[in-house]
Amino acid sequence: MEKKKIKVSLTTQILIATVAGIIFGALVGPWAANLKFIGDIFLRLIQMSVVILVMTAVAGAVGSGDGQDVGKMGFHTFKWIIIFTIVSAGLGVGLSLLIKPGIGVSLAGAADVAKQSVESTSLQETILNFVPTNVIQAMSEGSMVPCIVFALFFGVAMGAYARESGNKVVVDWIVGLNGTITNIIKIVMNVAPIGIFCLLANVAGSTGFSVIVPMLKFLGLLLIGDVIQFLLYTPLTAALTKCNIAKMPKKFAKMSIMAVTTTSGAICLPTKIEDEVTKFGVSRKVADFTGPITMSMNSCGAAMCYVSAIFFMAQSTGIHMTATQMGMAILLSCLMCLGTISVPGGSVIVYTFLASSLGLPLESIAVLIGIDWFAGMFRTLMNVDVDVMVGMLVASKIGELDHDVFDDKKVVTY
Repeated sequence: MEKKKIKVSLTTQILIATVAGIIFGALVGPWAANLKFIGDIFLRLIQMSVVILVMTAVAGAVGSGDGQDVGKMGFHTFKWIIIFTIVSAGLGVGLSLLIKPGIGVSLAGAADVAKQSVESTSLQETILNFVPTNVIQAMSEGSMVPCIVFALFFGVAMGAYARESGNKVVVDWIVGLNGTITNIIKIVMNVAPIGIFCLLANVAGSTGFSVIVPMLKFLGLLLIGDVIQFLLYTPLTAALTKCNIAKMPKKFAKMSIMAVTTTSGAICLPTKIEDEVTKFGVSRKVADFTGPITMSMNSCGAAMCYVSAIFFMAQSTGIHMTATQMGMAILLSCLMCLGTISVPGGSVIVYTFLASSLGLPLESIAVLIGIDWFAGMFRTLMNVDVDVMVGMLVASKIGELDHDVFDDKKVVTY
């Protein structure tokens, strides 16, 4: 009698790797740092394809549809991005005033923070930098928004050419290239459990968890904020899209674990887009359009975290923030969520920028850097999951949400 093979899903494998990595790192201690390079290889294997994946997905989605569809998708995507980001930043202000994360925190050793010169950037310069002077340079630097801007123009021009000439060679080539890159990502994802195991073993063994103790209040604020956001956004999305809210947690599981373990929205992008299509019923056209844009611009978790970091820096150094400064904190935090490539460690520069812009002491950044990996878990989890909610809302609005797929009555592939 032939034995039945037990198939363990990738989600389960990643979850096992997460727990095992933390336990292993805690047991072996600093030696676990020797495994970090394996985790870094996994991250690089994903990152090497992200820019091309983003550009071909956006260009293909825009070029394959008509102008009216693209206009509707764009309007509703940015509408929800703005709404969610502002609500999240406002929530960060409310929780910071209530919990006061910076009160009672010792800044001993803060002088050891590496000095970084960060130039303040005006609103005009921020918007100007969205438009690339050299798209190849933007691609090489991983500057997502300039790449997306070029891809949008390329997609519009490509679609217009295809309709005028009847020649769809370029459209087919872009769509085919996107499919090829997607297959590369799928191959790499087979080693995700190994990469995640090594990354977490390093964190548990080298960084240690003792750095969390004085910052539990700050991390607790982020956790409470994430819970409140889920309680706000999930029922709203379920109601507007007429989807069963009880089915959502299981569908979010794989991408949520990826978000928490990698702390990178860019690394999660391929998984997020695939799950949008195969689990949530969002059409590929909408997922390819909204996925890359929300990765770069919809950062609810980051907006709340950055606002909370500003209050932490002020409170830990005894500075009282005025109403004007609070308003500026929300504005700057929302702006800093636009166009930043979602990779681990990027928030260090953001913290420095925010401190410099608001005249807060740079010394207060030290402890924020020490717990940034843990804060990144909460940031990325919220960013990635809300990206999918935006995709669902956009798809539902333009009639591109398949409820049979969401209800598991139909199986589709990406």
